[in-house]
Amino acid sequence: MTRPTTGRPNPSGDDGDRRIRVAVADDQEIIRSGLTMILDAQPGIEVVGTAADGHHAVELARRLRPDVCLFDIRMPGVDGIEATRRLAGPRVTEPLAVVVITTFDLDEYVYAALRAGARGFLLKDAGTALLTQAVRAAADGDALIAPSVTTRLLHAFADAGPAAPPRQPVDPLTEREEQILTAVARGRTNSEIAGEFHVSLSTVKTHVASLMAKLGARNRVEIAIWAYETHRVRGR
Repeated sequence: MTRPTTGRPNPSGDDGDRRIRVAVADDQEIIRSGLTMILDAQPGIEVVGTAADGHHAVELARRLRPDVCLFDIRMPGVDGIEATRRLAGPRVTEPLAVVVITTFDLDEYVYAALRAGARGFLLKDAGTALLTQAVRAAADGDALIAPSVTTRLLHAFADAGPAAPPRQPVDPLTEREEQILTAVARGRTNSEIAGEFHVSLSTVKTHVASLMAKLGARNRVEIAIWAYETHRVRGR
């Protein structure tokens, strides 16, 4: 369902007033309500709509164009992975930021979600801090995957091998871009990368944008997948 607006500042305003608008979809009412309560309690975040299945979640997201969609994987009819594909998949011209959340720590779920275009993957027991961080990261163009599955899962991309040979960059990566690539693949946020390399946040964003352009990647998750597929980063 759509929740009424609260008269809070529009997210298109300046950064000081910007609010992250979130759509939540889960087939369990108690989970939807809980996620909504948690997110609405966070500064700068507002849940603008909820849905009980993937079909309505897609309709809601297309109508409201939220900054972030938070979708459960297991939903009746259209599941969270298919809903993600319809909103953020390779054929979507204006993809939305989707974070998938599930009770099940299964590699095939994570793999399918990321391939469908998700910008994050969380378990439902992740806690308020990690949930909030994932939403903020997705809204900022970053990607956050639950720490318990990050290295194991991304390494699985490399072990399984891509369906086709990894695409080659349109231009060679610079030494700094290789460093940023590795940091992104290890799950570092832009702020963490800026601190690690003692550069400004805007410089990191410029490097990430250059990586996406050279690799033909649409988001940070695809950058990370490419790094693992080309064995630039290996799991522990």
